[in-house]
Amino acid sequence: MGSERLIALTDGVVAVVITIMVLELKPPHGVNLASLAELWPTFLSFVLSFIYVAIYWNNHHHFFQLVPNVNGSVMWANLNLLFWLSLIPFTTAWMDEHNLSAVPVAVYGVSLLCCALSWYVMQTAIVRMQGANSALRRALGRDLKGKLSPLFYLLGIGLAFIDPLASYAVYAAMAVAWLIPDRRVEATLAILGEGRNGS
Repeated sequence: MGSERLIALTDGVVAVVITIMVLELKPPHGVNLASLAELWPTFLSFVLSFIYVAIYWNNHHHFFQLVPNVNGSVMWANLNLLFWLSLIPFTTAWMDEHNLSAVPVAVYGVSLLCCALSWYVMQTAIVRMQGANSALRRALGRDLKGKLSPLFYLLGIGLAFIDPLASYAVYAAMAVAWLIPDRRVEATLAILGEGRNGS
C-alpha cells in the first residue's frame, strides 16, 4: 500500500504531541518580568523537547520521500515510534516538575533512547521491505550518527544519577547534533532522479 496514510497519521500525532507540550506551559502567577523569568527552566525543557519532536518529524518527512510504499512491518514500526514520541510530553513535564531531579531526568533520557531505538527499528523494516536495492539503505550509508546516538542517551541516563544537569547537557548536545542538516536523502533523490532522466 502507499505510504500516504502512514505519513498523514504521523503528521497528526506529532501535531497532538506538540499541542500537549504547549498546554503544559502555564503562565506565571505574577505580572512582572521577574515572575516570567522564574519559568525559564520550564521553557528550556519545552524547547528541548520541541526540537526533538521536530527532528523526528523532519527526518520522517525526508525518509518517506524514498518510501512510496509500506507493508505491515513498516506500519507497526512507525506506530511504535509514535508511541514513544507521544510519551515525550509526559517525561518532559515530570522532569520540569521536579527541577531536574535524578530519576525524572533519567526517565526523560529513557524516552529519548526508546525513540532512537524505535527509529532504528523502523528504518530497518523499511530497508528489509525494499530489498537488496533499497534506496533508503543507499541514503543511510554507514549511519554513524544513528548508531552512536543510543550510546549517548545511555550516557545521559547514567549521568542523571551523578549530575542531572550534565545529563541534560548530553541530551541537549544530541539535539544540536541532529539539527545539523543531513543531506543524505536529498543526495540519493538527486541520484535517483538523474538515473530516471537518463534512462
